Amino acid sequence: MAEAGEGGKHMGRISEEGRSLERSAIRLFLEEQTRIAGTCGDMISFTVGEPDFPTPPNIVEAGMRALKTGKTKYAPNAGIPELKRAVSEYLKRDYGVYYDSQTQILITPSGMDTLRLAAAAVLDREDEMIVSDPCWSNHPNHPKMVHGRPVFVPLREENSFVYAMEDLEAAVTDRTKAILLNYPNNPTGAVLGYEDLMEFCDFCKRHDLIVISDEVYHDIIFDGLKFYSPTMIEGMKERVILCQSFSKSFSMTGWRLAYAAGPADLIDAMGRINENSISCVNTFVQWAGIEALNSRTKKYVESMVSEFQKRRDLVYQGINGTGRLRCAKPRGAFYAFVNIRDTGLSSEEFAQRLLKEKHVGVVPGSGFGMSGEGYIRISYATSAEDIHEGLRRIREFVDRL
Repeated sequence: MAEAGEGGKHMGRISEEGRSLERSAIRLFLEEQTRIAGTCGDMISFTVGEPDFPTPPNIVEAGMRALKTGKTKYAPNAGIPELKRAVSEYLKRDYGVYYDSQTQILITPSGMDTLRLAAAAVLDREDEMIVSDPCWSNHPNHPKMVHGRPVFVPLREENSFVYAMEDLEAAVTDRTKAILLNYPNNPTGAVLGYEDLMEFCDFCKRHDLIVISDEVYHDIIFDGLKFYSPTMIEGMKERVILCQSFSKSFSMTGWRLAYAAGPADLIDAMGRINENSISCVNTFVQWAGIEALNSRTKKYVESMVSEFQKRRDLVYQGINGTGRLRCAKPRGAFYAFVNIRDTGLSSEEFAQRLLKEKHVGVVPGSGFGMSGEGYIRISYATSAEDIHEGLRRIREFVDRL
């Protein structure tokens, strides 16, 4: 603690925000995995949610072409008009919803930053945002960064990891201003059906809530299911901030490119915050983004999703064949949320021992919230060969408990 300042007020070196933000369990386990991998040489990693496919060649070529033709200067703060128009056309084509490219779309440097900007544009100090439990480990930090408060509502396996209306009703207070929606879901792989979405939207209208909809996995959906966004529901467009990323659909994780679509007043507020934090997104990357949204990329995405479904089936069958582990069948994204309760181990102990004894990296469910205890998350964004070997080691580990 620093010396007492003027008026006897004590001020620490670290701000409230700097103290309150928690590190991601995914990153912590990845660091531990990397450390052990340096000594063993046979690590199987199911930790990070990153497609193992290369960025499609036409996108790479578009980025290189932009570099070679001098598109390396500052871009407009809200994004280059060409990309914003491409996003508008893409959403009209895939969602059936029109967004004005000038006033209702913002280009951002990542899906994570889009979520941060949305929380910053909506929440005042002490305002509450409902967040699922379990959830992606960074979701609760976004309201904290603006001194708002995340309020956790459980997602239960017996309810297909979908919000139960009675839990939502119990969580609402006079400070509740927003709710975070994330489907297809990380970490559970759950997908929100139309009837559940309608019920959710009715709840949001009834309580006048703004929905921050994390839809970064919207293309990765299996078994012929259809993706539904709350923006598609009548009366919801004016209360939804749609947060999208190029990372998962187009295997562009390192390019750092995303966007938000929503009501003009909220997009304007997000844009002003964006202007005062990063100024603008890399110009040449935005030109690559235009190519990604071109319909020519669709076959690549479909091929990637087909491969993810095959891997999903391997994991689902392999886990449920162990006898002591089980998981619901993931319907989207590339994660299996595996129930380990019959082993008698905590999720942290299971993950640590599996890593040290069998050199298989997974993420403990407790890293995604209190309701994640008793689970581990497996990312199957890796080769079928590694999945077979990783499952073999997991079965061996469980059999010896």
